[in-house]
Amino acid sequence: MSRESAGILLFRRTNGLEVLIAHPGGPFWAGKDEGAWSIPKGEVEPEEEPTATAVREFREEIGRDVDPSRLIELGTVRQRSGKVVHGFAVEGDLDPALVSSNLVRLEWPRGSGRELVFPEIDRVAWVSPEVASRLLVSGQPALVVRLQDYVDHIE
Repeated sequence: MSRESAGILLFRRTNGLEVLIAHPGGPFWAGKDEGAWSIPKGEVEPEEEPTATAVREFREEIGRDVDPSRLIELGTVRQRSGKVVHGFAVEGDLDPALVSSNLVRLEWPRGSGRELVFPEIDRVAWVSPEVASRLLVSGQPALVVRLQDYVDHIE
């Protein structure tokens, strides 16, 4: 059975569509850029609805609450790893400097028995859909395309 995650793509309309994407923290991702970013997301727990997961993970990784009634369903995508991601979007704005990610414990280097603590997300950025398509991990750029289609149809 493949793993499932759910996450939220925050968007705003300034001089065009911008989306908020997150760079994972920790030594494995340090120095990686293209194909390393993600929407704020996390694993769906047993008996948990993907919307609840998306809202929980956004709070944990970004430090902000999202009203679940405002979520726009973007469907699912499959990443190269096989993980299925349930994507949602919500319109809003926030200052990237105010993002406050939760901390995670990680054995590093692997097999060393030494645990270090890292922020799950080390930074976020507002980017255009074109930039997001280069920076996001495999599969996730399709969520940005779906969001762009949605925004184009409501304007």
